[in-house]
Amino acid sequence: MRAIIPVAGIGTRLRPFTHSLPKVLVNVAGKPILGHILDALLQQDVTDVTIITGYKGDLVEQYVSSEYALNVTYVAQEEMLGLGHAIWTARESLTDEPVLIILGDTVFDVDLSVLRTSQFSSLGVRHVDDPRRFGVVVKDGSFVDRLVEKPETPVSQLAIVGLYYIAHPVLLRDCIEHLITNDLRTKGEYQLTDALQLMVDRGEKFTTFDVEGWYDCGKPETLLETNRYLLQQRNSAAVPAGCVVIPPVYVDPSAIVEHSVIGPYTTISKGAVVRNSIVRDSIISNDAVLSDIMLEQSIIGENAEVHGTYAKINLGDASNVKLAH
Repeated sequence: MRAIIPVAGIGTRLRPFTHSLPKVLVNVAGKPILGHILDALLQQDVTDVTIITGYKGDLVEQYVSSEYALNVTYVAQEEMLGLGHAIWTARESLTDEPVLIILGDTVFDVDLSVLRTSQFSSLGVRHVDDPRRFGVVVKDGSFVDRLVEKPETPVSQLAIVGLYYIAHPVLLRDCIEHLITNDLRTKGEYQLTDALQLMVDRGEKFTTFDVEGWYDCGKPETLLETNRYLLQQRNSAAVPAGCVVIPPVYVDPSAIVEHSVIGPYTTISKGAVVRNSIVRDSIISNDAVLSDIMLEQSIIGENAEVHGTYAKINLGDASNVKLAH
């Protein structure tokens, strides 16, 4: 099984952090979002991966090649014309071998091993209260009858959450080609949901599987929520000398933490320096520097510096802020 991961998005909702990084390289619980996805694939022995890049794609390639021993194919999406178009750019990977499409801005906690024995294509779904923000599925018994992209009038509360197991990728390729050749767009874009509906219309049977562990990383507040969840799954960090650690936290071994109170729900990443501070429910990214400050529900970007007093702040990469007492 091959995995296809679209990561071409700009990540406007995660600014200022995405001014200098692609969204999938933003840190959560001690590593980039993409790292958590690749770790999950390796747990299933999936080593053949196609990554669809766009904004700052060179940084994605540098990260993956330096951290993972995978057989990776990189494909650039030159225009942002929808998820269906993104998959179309990777059409050379749509062969007779089943594929798993995973959206690159979400962390999942789900057992994917069941897909290896499935004879049908299958979609990861979750019950949501407001389905208007999602593609949704309407089922007829055990199989999907209809898929609707972001319905204005709710027709189902089963949202498609970004995991797609495609048993017959060649058919998917043909259906996306039909959309593009005939310029069939929804909300101005070529939607993967529409291509999947064409597959259903042509006889492909889709089942669904529940994804309760679905953690969005698309906005600062949801990134912090995901950080809290992931930290709960990790072992407690070692306590730096002269500090108080309130689990769960992650402190990278290369970080310097002195005379501080860390946690709960705090990530201190590689090379970060924290002195004389209280930091809770926050993410401190690589090589950031904090001193004499109390932070809560904050995200500090790479190489940023912040000094001062109590604050709630999202500070982009390479920034330097001194808060008055």
